Amino acid sequence: MSNSFMALIWWVIPLAGLIGALGYVLWVTQFKSKFESETTRSVGQFQRFQDSFRDAEITIASEDPDEIEPVQPPLER
Repeated sequence: MSNSFMALIWWVIPLAGLIGALGYVLWVTQFKSKFESETTRSVGQFQRFQDSFRDAEITIASEDPDEIEPVQPPLER
């Protein structure tokens, strides 16, 4: 390998690592709490949505539940 390519590697890799580290620190200090609060709020809304189905009362159209006949799928040959 040429000396210029080796010099480029020795500058590019540490520079990319430094930029990545600074980006991560910026994300943690500025944006992480915002994303966590939005996620928590979304999870809470979804749980309330699921609970609305659990709390709903299931009604049967027939007056007498004993009148319901089991439905069997047709036999395949």
